[in-house]
Amino acid sequence: MNGEEIKSTLKEYNLQSWSKQRNLNPISVEKADGIYFWDYDGNRYSDMSSQLVNMNLGFGNKAIGDAIKEQVDKYCFVGPSYGAESRAKLAKKIIELMPDNMGKVFFTNAGAESNENAVKMARMFTGKTKVFSRYRSYHGSSFGAGNLTGEPRRYALEPGIPGFVKFFDPYIYREPIEFESEEAATKYYLAKLREQIVYEGPESIAAIVLETITGSNGVIVPPNGYLPGVRALCDEFKILMICDEVMTGWGRTGKMFGFENFDVKPDIVTFAKGVTCGYVQLGGVVVSKEIAAYFDDNLLSCGLTYSGHPLACAAGVACINYYEEADILKNVNEVGKILGEKLEEMKTSHQSVGDVRYIGLFSAVELVKNKESKEPLVPYGKDPEGIMGKILGLLKERKFMTYTHENMILVAPPLIITKEQLEEELAKLDEVLEIVDKQFI
Repeated sequence: MNGEEIKSTLKEYNLQSWSKQRNLNPISVEKADGIYFWDYDGNRYSDMSSQLVNMNLGFGNKAIGDAIKEQVDKYCFVGPSYGAESRAKLAKKIIELMPDNMGKVFFTNAGAESNENAVKMARMFTGKTKVFSRYRSYHGSSFGAGNLTGEPRRYALEPGIPGFVKFFDPYIYREPIEFESEEAATKYYLAKLREQIVYEGPESIAAIVLETITGSNGVIVPPNGYLPGVRALCDEFKILMICDEVMTGWGRTGKMFGFENFDVKPDIVTFAKGVTCGYVQLGGVVVSKEIAAYFDDNLLSCGLTYSGHPLACAAGVACINYYEEADILKNVNEVGKILGEKLEEMKTSHQSVGDVRYIGLFSAVELVKNKESKEPLVPYGKDPEGIMGKILGLLKERKFMTYTHENMILVAPPLIITKEQLEEELAKLDEVLEIVDKQFI
């Protein structure tokens, strides 16, 4: 097929996620390498969101591809109850990367399945039913993970499953209270969470689930002391702390896992995305030694046909090896520093930029109509005039490819990006924000 044939066939036969289907115009991709991909007309695009914040090592990584080919030559599949070398190796590598309280890993196919199985395990282990998660959160779109999700993508699942309770993020930029410090904000948010735990009945709460750093809903980095404070509340009330590391895991924040930035040890960690960088689908749930030991004599009522798929695990082993051998964390921290500096410059120079938030190579630009009032460029959960779509179109014209959510532009490039590449691409974003200043506020 040529590019137009691919596009027309997709539009006729394929349903595309999160989209009204009528006016879709997908780019047909002919080839890809590093942070770039090309359409069938030879146009080169820059992947500034790592696709769906999952292609941490970019396109065309030979080490990952070779590992998959080697496993194909052995066998492509054997069921979860059989011994597969790639499955064994990857499980061991993951546990070795985790804090010393973690014991075993259960493999899934993606982040949504990871979060659903984490909730199941928490309920089985504790014998309790309620699960807390935050309003500005996305944990997946399957039925269980969708109920765990707090933002508008949960609406299609409602009325939802009983026992899922929402609480508010430490979203300081949008809080009407003027806090004197991050520590003061932390004290406030933890007090409100504690109050809600008491009101819901701690004897019924199995787990608190958090994206370690809120992802697509704004890259909201928790204030000083917040995550240790949540950990303390979980300990006080015998609640499990589950960190969703689907986006923040695998080097995205400058640490191998996001929670390492905040000196906490979760009871359960969920992951996906960067474990294989999209080369084959894989996710997982890592549980503490205590939880793992519980299932020695109690039935683990979780199962998936493709749990620990040999091809995916081979890709995962190769990814972890590459992260370490190429010293990817060093690049994330060095290039991430430049990202933060450039975004701060844009915040100062553009009237449409209300706030920028970043850690490592994970960032969001929050757009507003007015810096003083902080009125969002588009209302929460709505974009009646398609403004964010138009801004994406302006970026696409410049071959800067990312996605938006609410009034945010996500900037989360592959972790292999160089300083020169980043500066070249951020110049395009800066140019588009000039247009936003003049035309949309």
